[in-house]
Amino acid sequence: MNSDKKIIINVGRQIGSGGRVIAKMLADEFGCKFYDKELLNLAAKESGFSEKFFEQNDEQKGFLKSLFHVHVPLMGENNFYKNNFSQDSLYKFQSDAIKKAAEEGNCVFVGRTADYVLRDFKNTMNIFITANIDQRLQRVCKRHDFDRAQARKYIRSMEDDRASYYNYYTGKTWGHAESYDLCINSSILGLQETEHFIAEFIKKRFSL
Repeated sequence: MNSDKKIIINVGRQIGSGGRVIAKMLADEFGCKFYDKELLNLAAKESGFSEKFFEQNDEQKGFLKSLFHVHVPLMGENNFYKNNFSQDSLYKFQSDAIKKAAEEGNCVFVGRTADYVLRDFKNTMNIFITANIDQRLQRVCKRHDFDRAQARKYIRSMEDDRASYYNYYTGKTWGHAESYDLCINSSILGLQETEHFIAEFIKKRFSL
């Protein structure tokens, strides 16, 4: 495909908003590769470090406490550890993986500050998906078998972590409208119709 026609969709989302589901539907509709946890696998493979380490440190606020002191499970004869491996190095591995994937074809990325990492790429669309708190609580309760109080605490903790990670690396504000091309509440139309709305927006944006 001509690189000028490439489509890169970056999706940020609140916990329980259905953002990942919508992102997957967008990937299917536009024939894009979908990157969420898969991106962690790719980054781990590229760096030679254990995939579990990437998952444990994914979008976490704890990185602020351990920028320069991280215990890294190594694979084989890897001597990155001797080079003062830090959370910033982990972020660079993920960023390089995001750029490599974006260079290869149409992509949908969920989270991982992909909107910032790919800021100089053409034909990017940055979306942020919210939802009403009642629906978000319902989804989190169902997904994790929580009661509402547990779900509320989980959402607050996870979003504090996610915002800290995003704000630290991008210099922007997670969830604020000015950081994105389109912000949408999935509770208004439902997940499927929200995806249709975003898809039409993308088609108009790229004259598809």
